[in-house]
Amino acid sequence: MTDLQKTPFVRELASSDKKIRDKATDSLTLFLRSRADLSLIELLKLWKGLFFCFYHSDRPLTQQALARNLSYSLVPTIPRSAVHRFLRAFWITISRDFHSLDRLRLDKYLLLIRFYVGVAFEIFLKGAQQKAAQDKDSNKKRKREAEQNGKSKKRSKGKKQSEVLQEKEEEQNDETKWAELESYISILEEGPLCPLNFDPDQPATDEKKDYVAMPHGPDGLRYHIMDIWIDEVEKVLEFEEGSDGVRKPKGDVPIELILRPIEKLRADSPYKPVRTRAKETLEDERLIEWGFRTRKVVSDEEEDSDEEWGGFD
Repeated sequence: MTDLQKTPFVRELASSDKKIRDKATDSLTLFLRSRADLSLIELLKLWKGLFFCFYHSDRPLTQQALARNLSYSLVPTIPRSAVHRFLRAFWITISRDFHSLDRLRLDKYLLLIRFYVGVAFEIFLKGAQQKAAQDKDSNKKRKREAEQNGKSKKRSKGKKQSEVLQEKEEEQNDETKWAELESYISILEEGPLCPLNFDPDQPATDEKKDYVAMPHGPDGLRYHIMDIWIDEVEKVLEFEEGSDGVRKPKGDVPIELILRPIEKLRADSPYKPVRTRAKETLEDERLIEWGFRTRKVVSDEEEDSDEEWGGFD
């Protein structure tokens, strides 16, 4: 494989010339579309080049455009079979190199991270909701056509069996609807949203087996992801106004799955500041407004029980 970090389109992505930058983005997109078989090791080499390409983009508008090109313009075009591997390579790179970012360059990487959290929800949450709605509409259409043809009045045994099979298929679709989202959530739970900063039992990197250990990332990365988590969920949800005048999310929302990594941080992080930030995320007023959480009344005893020494802040 050629050294991807030195390919022209990687270097040109940081150009201040929009035409050159857009051309480089198109080249990168075409490359990833044609190479769905890229291993995790190869994608990490690519992301090393992209990371430093982004590092050297200086102008604010160039930084913002490049962040969007590398996320919302690129990720949805990647073959479905490779998108989780590509996202894993991104989070390994960010978790590994986040500590090396200086104050002047930190903000643009925080924006890139926000875009990656957002585009993943757009693909795995909003995309799954849209597909489920389309499947539901398709099933309704088939049933209406059957009724119009008089099939609903004269049902044979074979027809009843086909309806049973259809119902089972719909149940299976419901069970697998969030499989891709859960796989992505698991990547974050393994990496930057893992309660542990260091796991001595984590397997060592094995390039022959295309396995690279996921860094757990510094707490600063955890804080940022928790700060933007509900914001990015809100962006992909569709809402309708209820009878009480309060907006409610439309469709099925797997809120327990979405909040699972935050719940784990709240329960299992050994550091009190992390647990506190996770608790604040879980008590976001929007979750209460949408009907996913209820406002909890904390007793004096519960407050006292959480006042143990939690290490240095």
